[in-house]
Amino acid sequence: MTTTSSGGEPDHTTADREIVVSRAIGAPRELVFEAFTQVRHLSRWWGPEGFTTTTRSFEFRVGGEWDFVMHGPDGTAYQEWITWREIVPPERIALLHGESRDDPNAFESVLIFEPAGEQTRIVMRAVFPTRELRDEAVEKYHAIEGGEQTLRNLAAYVTEIARERSTGRGPATAGETMTEQETGQEGTVR
Repeated sequence: MTTTSSGGEPDHTTADREIVVSRAIGAPRELVFEAFTQVRHLSRWWGPEGFTTTTRSFEFRVGGEWDFVMHGPDGTAYQEWITWREIVPPERIALLHGESRDDPNAFESVLIFEPAGEQTRIVMRAVFPTRELRDEAVEKYHAIEGGEQTLRNLAAYVTEIARERSTGRGPATAGETMTEQETGQEGTVR
């Protein structure tokens, strides 16, 4: 049986190892995609409610890595590592996500950014190496609720950015210069 949250068609060869979470977001696809590709954005919305993110290194390119720590509301630090495997702007990102570069329990994720009128529908599909690892993520780490909360944080963040940009008061866009503090590349931002 596939564990899903609001939509997504299962791949029957991986159905017992996957989690699918999706959400419609009231912002253009390019902006939603941008929020996943720049650390200055990720540091402001990534993770479930009450979590913050400290980025150690970030290089968004195929083969590049994001080394970061998620800090839980109870003070627990969770070491995280993402390697970008495929990037198709603004449509798709594939990645490998684990605790470290060589984590044997790392899972694969594919993010799809679909235009939906004036909104963007994002679908996050995570496929774990085994059903047991998927079940542990669901039961011990509340992965479905965490994924839904993460997408809710993303929606709130990009909706505000879209509103600010439409009034000319938004943060720097891709071609503008930003300071290290503004990029959020060091320290915890949120």
